[in-house]
Amino acid sequence: MFLTISTTGSPERPATDLGFLLHKHPAKVQAFSTSYGTAHVFYPEATAERCTAGLLLEVDPVALVRRGQGKGRGGTPDAALAQYVNDRPYAASSLLAVALGGVFRTALKGECATYPELPDRARPLRVEIPVLPARGGADLVRRLFGPLGWDTVDVTPVPLDETFPEWGDSRYVRLVLEGELRLADALRGLYVLLPVLDDAKHYWIASDEVDKLMRAGAGWLAEHPESELITSRYLARHKRLTQDALERLELVRLAEADGSEVEELDNAVDGTRDTEERPVPLAVRRREAILGALRAAGAARVLDLGCGQGQLVQALLKDPAYTEIVGVDVSVRALNLAAKRLRLERMGERQSSRVRLTQGSLAYTDKRLAGYDAAVLSEVIEHLDLERLPALEYAVFGAARPRTVLVTTPNVEYNVRWETLPAGHVRHGDHRFEWTREEFRAWAGRVAGRHGYEVAYVAVGDDDPEVGPPTQMAVFTQGTGTQGTGTRITDTTDTPKEGEAA
Repeated sequence: MFLTISTTGSPERPATDLGFLLHKHPAKVQAFSTSYGTAHVFYPEATAERCTAGLLLEVDPVALVRRGQGKGRGGTPDAALAQYVNDRPYAASSLLAVALGGVFRTALKGECATYPELPDRARPLRVEIPVLPARGGADLVRRLFGPLGWDTVDVTPVPLDETFPEWGDSRYVRLVLEGELRLADALRGLYVLLPVLDDAKHYWIASDEVDKLMRAGAGWLAEHPESELITSRYLARHKRLTQDALERLELVRLAEADGSEVEELDNAVDGTRDTEERPVPLAVRRREAILGALRAAGAARVLDLGCGQGQLVQALLKDPAYTEIVGVDVSVRALNLAAKRLRLERMGERQSSRVRLTQGSLAYTDKRLAGYDAAVLSEVIEHLDLERLPALEYAVFGAARPRTVLVTTPNVEYNVRWETLPAGHVRHGDHRFEWTREEFRAWAGRVAGRHGYEVAYVAVGDDDPEVGPPTQMAVFTQGTGTQGTGTRITDTTDTPKEGEAA
């Protein structure tokens, strides 16, 4: 199996940058062991004007037989005689896709330690696969690769026998792709579409295949006009896995339409394990900090205010200690997204009795939110205009008055540590403000004093000695005694009536 990737350049932006992106030196011929043979990487040409990298997968037919080629869901349908007569090792297939994911793993993730700016640059690319199985013909190849941004998708059918052209074409094609793309985007498309076109996989399809598909398809699969066909074929038409993947793609579409942030799994595209330890995503660490604070508070009935896509609600449902979980959001679209994530329509009666999603604005008092053990405002306050913040303060701390309130928000001082965040920019386009640690503590102290709470502060993420943690969390707990005692400010001149905006 053979694939080449070529690019052009200039003295200012040499084509040999391809070696840095692929993490393979142009002056070396390298070999990598795979489960089914050996993958060779070499450069037929490497100059500042033009550079070509070749990936040659030398398949071991004995290994194919010993590892049960075609046995199990997703295997080759005509594998009974494969060990005797088989042309498949000479054509690009899922074997080559797996080799691509293993050998070029870092490039697939869009990372380059030496020159971090290179992966984000689109560059002229030419990808050629001399023999590619295409169940569906040349038209399907164009329909699959065309929407990925390639300027040219040149598909040439391979005849069954050049000596007898009247026999027609085989199911194999020669594919040449040309266009200006990021290398990571080009590789991810190949990783997914090679087995899709082959319409077969050489290994057992398990649930982790859905995660692989979602990682490699991030940014393009949800909007691809053939997303359903791609998903079904990639998962070998496994109905349950295909349905799961299609539901997750729908979540992505809803999130993009709503302008919400979509969490991505921070793992290698091919699902293999790296020897180095991967950092835990900040969203996961923030959720862990919230869950830890809720456990410490002994909360059983919890409000997730501004629940968004429902990640926290989903995590709370996994712990039977939480007997009632209510997700609240002003956006009906966000609630629909959360319902799909939680699969509420499929949930059992006992589980569904513990959770409720409701539409509501945090700028209004709401009797339905009174009397709960805890409320969480995770990455919510920074989405409000500052002049609307007092309304939220009263609705949550003055009217609903849960025993514990957790508030997380970005620490703007930490923004200088984000290499991809331009100076002076906030982390999300919808953020109305981002506070320093001093500003956040001043606000939290005023709220606690006004409404009879005590407040403590928790660093979420790595606590940088100079700029602090990426996320700051305030833990409010009701002070001893009744409401109105202690340091609470009793001025209620602007206190709204029930159901009115503050």
